Amino acid sequence: MHVKSGDTVIVISGKDKGKKGKVLRVLPKENKVVVEGVNMVTKHMKPQGANQQGGRITREAPLHASKVMYYCDKDKKGVRVGHKILDNGSKVRVCKKCGEVLD
Repeated sequence: MHVKSGDTVIVISGKDKGKKGKVLRVLPKENKVVVEGVNMVTKHMKPQGANQQGGRITREAPLHASKVMYYCDKDKKGVRVGHKILDNGSKVRVCKKCGEVLD
């Protein structure tokens, strides 16, 4: 996956195109991500237990990882993510535009 949990991403296609948000969860087996405030769906929930209330709840649904790009604060736009091996042998993610290390 080119994004990790906690990354800031921008949506590049679909109904939420142009929205920015933080990645809450990554689902690598399904190749999907859950982004904060993006792809909101209404779910009808029954009351579970004594203290939880039922009703309509809006929450984020997963969207395909190909619909998001990493948002670089330095470039102020969505960028591709590359990989680089440092001198000490560790593999890190880098911004393809500015070359900044992301990890």
